[in-house]
Amino acid sequence: MDGSLAEFKPNTALEMDADERRRLFTHAFDLIDRHAGEVRDLPVTPDADPLAVRHHLRRYDFDAPLEAEAVLDDTAALLRRWTVHTTHPGYFGLFNPNPAPMGVLGDLLTAAFNPQLAAWSHAPAAAEIDRHVVAHLGGRLGLPGDPVAGHFTSGGAEANLTGVLLALTRTFPEVAEDGVAALPGRPVLYASAESHLAWLKIAHMCGLGRGAVRLVPVTPDLRMDPRALASAVAADRAQGHLPFLVVGTAGTTSAGVIDPLPELADLAAAEGMRFHVDAAWAGAVALSDRLRPVLDGIERADSVTLDAHKWLSMPMGAGTFLTSDAEGLQETFRISTSYMPEGISGAPDPYASSVQWSRRAIGLKLFVTLATIGREGYAQAIERQTDLGDLLRRRLTEAGWRVLNHTPLPVVCFTDGRDRPSDGPSDVHADAERLQSIAERVLATGRAWISTTSLAGTPALRACITNFATTESDVESLATDLTRG
Repeated sequence: MDGSLAEFKPNTALEMDADERRRLFTHAFDLIDRHAGEVRDLPVTPDADPLAVRHHLRRYDFDAPLEAEAVLDDTAALLRRWTVHTTHPGYFGLFNPNPAPMGVLGDLLTAAFNPQLAAWSHAPAAAEIDRHVVAHLGGRLGLPGDPVAGHFTSGGAEANLTGVLLALTRTFPEVAEDGVAALPGRPVLYASAESHLAWLKIAHMCGLGRGAVRLVPVTPDLRMDPRALASAVAADRAQGHLPFLVVGTAGTTSAGVIDPLPELADLAAAEGMRFHVDAAWAGAVALSDRLRPVLDGIERADSVTLDAHKWLSMPMGAGTFLTSDAEGLQETFRISTSYMPEGISGAPDPYASSVQWSRRAIGLKLFVTLATIGREGYAQAIERQTDLGDLLRRRLTEAGWRVLNHTPLPVVCFTDGRDRPSDGPSDVHADAERLQSIAERVLATGRAWISTTSLAGTPALRACITNFATTESDVESLATDLTRG
């Protein structure tokens, strides 16, 4: 046999010859390209209910094979019809990305080559790509280390979990073998009352219990109150508890507020506690020379979370855990077993230095994007979206809305400016219902997606700009839709 395509005979239905691969890959790329070109004309919010989607899926009983192009077409149609289109330039919602085209291509390479990052020796290129990008991000944040240690994660929750596990291991070495039951008191950690509440799930998973999380009150500007933190730590010590971790948030989910990182670092150091910063969203501004100062103090953190699938526009998921404590990270996850290959000197195996065992090459998509647009390309995009946030604030203020949060980042929280006669619960409920009706009116236009939130108990509308395709016209259109009707 000469190996010609004409002689190719698949052994199983999973195989394809070269012509079929090209045809189907081209078809899939055409569907992706069509969606990218037409998403602006689609309604941002789907009109769907569970029964309708389930009814459509009943045609797939999987008993007999279907024609591949038809399956791809119908799957794309399902996603077009029943998805909140976070890639739409009018999506002003949560930190969900419009993925950069190079990130999509990088993800395709990852899927096709499928490197297994459990052991360094099985995927040297992919493992070193991850390490190289992590070192660059850590360097931009100013973390000490040569290079900065860490790894990519499934998302911010896993990265923050890693931060808690590292802090536990370094503060209480006996926990690694004997668990928290070996300690003379209950370990407790501190985060802002406006922080992402993944901390409660993380404390549950770590065996600390959700009650070990102290949600510290905030100041009127929605930042963690250092005096309240100091009081909480003192009270816990007096009760025999064991404070071990302070969490600063750089870019709260609701309001984009950055905690007073230098003050929190000072307090953590004075109290002998670890300091972790959840910069899942706002950490991206480290790539901008203009905006990097808003993160001042983050360089003093023992560890940092930064999600590339948020403001770095990577396909989900792409979290990152960064730390200057490479030794502690390996101690936290150290393990050896006969069925894994022997380690390579100077190249820690990812399975023995992270939560995951089998692991995808998550960093490759960010690597190819950074390599092709450069850090300055990212900086330009982030600064432009920040400027659009300022434009939205101006338009809302001019139209009589009241902006409730103060942040240099493009998260705008606002209300219609009505004065409440009192601060009673019934008034708060009425405010929330009124603002929800405004949000629903905007969603009904199909042109934009915004949400409601609560800032220290005050109801608010929320619009966030993190889509590189959003333009000044999209912002002007949102402002118009908000004031109409």
